[in-house]
Amino acid sequence: MPVRVGLSAVAHMEVTESDTATALGTGDVPVLATPRVVNLAEEATVQAVANDLDDDSATVGYRVQLDHLAPTAVGGQVHAEAILESVEGRRLTFRVSVSDGRGLVAAGRITRVVVERDRFLDKAGS
Repeated sequence: MPVRVGLSAVAHMEVTESDTATALGTGDVPVLATPRVVNLAEEATVQAVANDLDDDSATVGYRVQLDHLAPTAVGGQVHAEAILESVEGRRLTFRVSVSDGRGLVAAGRITRVVVERDRFLDKAGS
């Protein structure tokens, strides 16, 4: 079945010390780091289409547009929701939001491209 607009998924995590800006070297405060927010949002996009791709296909990151709006402390529960908003050929654009128990943490769009796994790895030199 081909991917279609409206597919969605949610990815969850609990913030640990290793997820903080301090630990990842992206700041000096012990709160959820922006790269980890992006990672969680991308995880949700991958999950959203995982069951609708051919076995020899995968998606790869193309563009991330994300505003990190609020901090989350260590121990906070965070979830990212991704909804497939548009399909243009092999290009998939998702609307993403990341929230914790206090509200919205981040929001934006992530674009991924469907690739043939083996061909893509050949291009990468693997």
